[in-house]
Amino acid sequence: MPPHSAEYNAQDLQACVAMMKGGSKTFFAASRLLPVRVRAAAIALYAFCRVADDLVDQGGDAQANVSILRQRLDLIYAGTPTDAVEDHALALVVQHHQLPRVFLDALVEGFEWDTQARAYDTLEQLHDYAARVAGTVGAMMCWIMGRQSSTTLARACELGVAMQLTNIARDVGEDARNGRVYLPTRWLTEAGLTVDQLLRQSDATPGVKAVVGRLLDEADRLYKRSYAGIAELPADCRAAILAAGLIYAEIGHQLRREGLDSVSRRTVVSTRRKLMLLVSAWTQAGWIYVDPQPQPPLQAIEFLTRPVKLQDQDAWGASNFPNRAVPQRIEWVLGLFERLENERRGKKPASQAS
Repeated sequence: MPPHSAEYNAQDLQACVAMMKGGSKTFFAASRLLPVRVRAAAIALYAFCRVADDLVDQGGDAQANVSILRQRLDLIYAGTPTDAVEDHALALVVQHHQLPRVFLDALVEGFEWDTQARAYDTLEQLHDYAARVAGTVGAMMCWIMGRQSSTTLARACELGVAMQLTNIARDVGEDARNGRVYLPTRWLTEAGLTVDQLLRQSDATPGVKAVVGRLLDEADRLYKRSYAGIAELPADCRAAILAAGLIYAEIGHQLRREGLDSVSRRTVVSTRRKLMLLVSAWTQAGWIYVDPQPQPPLQAIEFLTRPVKLQDQDAWGASNFPNRAVPQRIEWVLGLFERLENERRGKKPASQAS
């Protein structure tokens, strides 16, 4: 069978779907919000990112693992991927969407920084890290949806950065137990703390809470900026991306309600609350407007938007964006809620029940 036949590629994508079902139920559920034309590519991207992160972080010679990953990207962009299903699936995405390699190279660079146990003295340096490990994912998702303007890409990158800052604020204790500190060290100094003290702490002190609160403030600022870019996305993608932003931002809101303790506990958002935010995103998506005076991008993400060769937006015609009738949309949303509720209860959907 030819390695790039439609059947072979479909098998690769199905293998990636199976990987996501087993390893990331949250992502798999969220991907159902995306239109069919984008969903497979999004799953392929996520699968490769997850496998790449695991490869770099698996121990042994970290630099050798990074080199292997870059060699795999060389083969993917040459159209001769390795036998790994995630590589074949990503090669299909690269070919179909003409995905710029700068995004994936920056992502791998961010993974490499993790292996170097870097400390980030300032917020701007933390932006640099978050732009690579998360802003790149926002850029790639924006690209495959069919919007490649520099402004839209900038807002997508900033949404990714905001999500990463939320992750860092939520996982202070977990990261410290793994010997990692991502909070800006200058902020720690201003709060009367050292990195060594944070690594040894088992409880959240007032100083740690103050720094976590500052980081969440920055994440909230970027969430608000990014939402204007959602209005520039294709109509069938807006609700999904808005929902992702609202749910991630809610992690920060919940962390505040719990007293900003991310050292001794890990904040989660309940399924009920996620469902409410999904409904909110569905109703709000049509009311988001393009910012008439867009903000300049974060300095940390400029390199992700400058080298991109922008494509004619007219080439992405309405035929690429199927529109559902209102009854179909309602039925689809209700079906999504049912699947999420079944997942929460550990039940199989009716179509899979024996």
